[in-house]
Amino acid sequence: MSRLRALFALTRAPAALTALGDTAVGAAAAGRPLRGRRALLPVSSVALYWAGMALNDWADRELDAAERPERPIPSGRLGAGAALGIAAVLAGSGAAAAAVVGSAEAGLVAALAAAVVGYDVVFKSGPAGPVAMAACRGLDVLLGAGGARAAWPAAALLAAHTCSVTALSRGEVRGTDPVTAAAAAGTTALVAVAAVGGRCASPLHRIAALAAAAWYAARVGEVQLRACRNPDAPTARAATRAGIHGMVPLQIALTARHDLGTAALLAALPPVVRLSGKVVSAT
Repeated sequence: MSRLRALFALTRAPAALTALGDTAVGAAAAGRPLRGRRALLPVSSVALYWAGMALNDWADRELDAAERPERPIPSGRLGAGAALGIAAVLAGSGAAAAAVVGSAEAGLVAALAAAVVGYDVVFKSGPAGPVAMAACRGLDVLLGAGGARAAWPAAALLAAHTCSVTALSRGEVRGTDPVTAAAAAGTTALVAVAAVGGRCASPLHRIAALAAAAWYAARVGEVQLRACRNPDAPTARAATRAGIHGMVPLQIALTARHDLGTAALLAALPPVVRLSGKVVSAT
C-alpha cells in the first residue's frame, strides 16, 4: 500500500483529471466526438500527464532533496531508476493508445511526448520553461482534435493559461513577485473573455460558456490577485493550485460553446479534483 501511495504521489495521480478535458475541448471544437477508437485519446492524455510528472521528479531529484524532501524519490519511497522506468512505461502506453486512433494522432502524441521531455529535462528552469509547458497543454488539446485548425484558438487559450500558472509556480518555494502575479491575473481575465468569444452552437451554449468562464475567472483570479498583494511562498502555492484546478472550468467554458453534453460531464470533475487534492498534492 505504501508503494502505491508513493506511485500516486510521484504521478500526482488525481491531478490528471485536469487533463481529461483537454482532448474534450479539442474534439468539441473540431466537431469530432470522442467515440469509438477516439475514446482512447483521453486515456493517452492522462498517461502522458502522469509520465510527465514522474519524469519531473526524476529530473528534480537533487533539487527536491533540499527543497521538497517529502517527495517519493528523496524520501526513499521510490528509487530514481524506478521513477524513470514508470515515466517510460506511461509515455509508451499513451503513445500506443493515440496511435490506435490514427496517423495524425500518432504524430501529435509524439510531438506531445517530445514537448514533455523537453520541458522536464531541458527548459523547465530556464526562461523558456513556462512557454514549453504551455506547448504541452496546447498539443494535448490538438490531440483531441486530430490537429484540426478549428481547435487552434482553444488550444492557444489553454496554453496561455498554462504559461501564466507555470510562471507563478516558480515561486512556490521562495515566493513570487507582484509583477508575475499581476501578469497571471491579467492573463486569466483575457482568457476568460476570449473563451466566450467566437461561434457558439446556440444562445443556450453561449450562456453555459459565460457561466463557466465567470466561474473560471473568479476561482483563479481571486487567488492570483491575492498573490499580487502578498507574493509569499504559501500564497504562490495557493495560486498555483487554483490555476491547476481552474483548468477544468476553462475547459467547460470552451467545450460548452459546441457540446453541452460533454461540458456537463466535465462539470462533475471539480469536486473530485478538489477532494483528491487533499490527499495528493497537485504541485
